[in-house]
Amino acid sequence: MTAAREEIIGRVRAALADVPADDVTPVDWVYGRPSSTGDLGLVDRFAERVADYKAVVERVNSAHLSDHVNALLENVDGPIIADAVVRDLLSGVDPVWLSDDDLSPTELDAASAVITTVAVGIANTGTIVLDHGAGQGRRAVSLVPDVHLCLIRTDQIVSDVPEAVARLIEQGSAIRPQTWISGPSATSDIELDRVEGVHGPRTLHVIIVEA
Repeated sequence: MTAAREEIIGRVRAALADVPADDVTPVDWVYGRPSSTGDLGLVDRFAERVADYKAVVERVNSAHLSDHVNALLENVDGPIIADAVVRDLLSGVDPVWLSDDDLSPTELDAASAVITTVAVGIANTGTIVLDHGAGQGRRAVSLVPDVHLCLIRTDQIVSDVPEAVARLIEQGSAIRPQTWISGPSATSDIELDRVEGVHGPRTLHVIIVEA
């Protein structure tokens, strides 16, 4: 140790000599345990946070889901990607469906929208997590089409990231590839001008399905 270093450390020790030790209070917290969502409930907080990202958020009763989605798709031209799980959920909705049977990048780009379910939603961050299981398609499906319509049940919404990770582990999703989505794709240039749709869907439409 150099003389200068010894002198500096000596001064620090001398300055701290009469400083009382911190009173450390143990925090009763377990990783993955639900955390507070403030003055709002889980679903309300999730809806608020998702809307903060300039995504479209709606709450729809499950009995009216098909009719609601059908009305939304009246304004969408072109084919829509959805797997069999989603189509079963939306019985009575009959646009031009595309099945993602290894669609090429060109075919993906030609799709007007994609409809998926989710693995979990996070209230405090407004994040949607896809584990690309049934109903969610492969990762490219959620990134290439310009519109992503997401269906999430209220019982899939958790408080915060640790609880979401615990839920994913419980579901066996921890070993699957995941996509975490917080709002539509957006980026800003050096002048902070926001541009949407550069790295993924320009429009994220989230439907919270209530029982």
